[in-house]
Amino acid sequence: MLVTRSITEPIRNNIKWKQKWDDFDQGLIVCWEKGRENSIKDPELALQARDGQLVVLPWKGGVEKELKNKKIKKFGTLSYLAMLQGLRGEDLNIDLDAEPELTCSKNKMTVIFTNDMTKYVEP
Repeated sequence: MLVTRSITEPIRNNIKWKQKWDDFDQGLIVCWEKGRENSIKDPELALQARDGQLVVLPWKGGVEKELKNKKIKKFGTLSYLAMLQGLRGEDLNIDLDAEPELTCSKNKMTVIFTNDMTKYVEP
């Protein structure tokens, strides 16, 4: 299932918790909107994101430093990806069934974004 929203859409206000988190989009729209808000509050962070860095955000998926063990796969949440798209000023465009990979321009770490929580939750 594809979750999309145009950057020209206004940020929603006064949305109830259930609509934010339990709707068809699984909270991705609100994460994307928060990224858009953060781009205004922190233009430097937004610039880093637009430059291809996987900046540290509240959701799992950002990269602080390169992992020493290259065989370990790094996973992130689709919520992170949605927030990153908003921070970059992009349309929201996430396929809930896909696992896109992005490589951080700063440290060359690749992150696989997934809806499968078992891949990114620590045991």
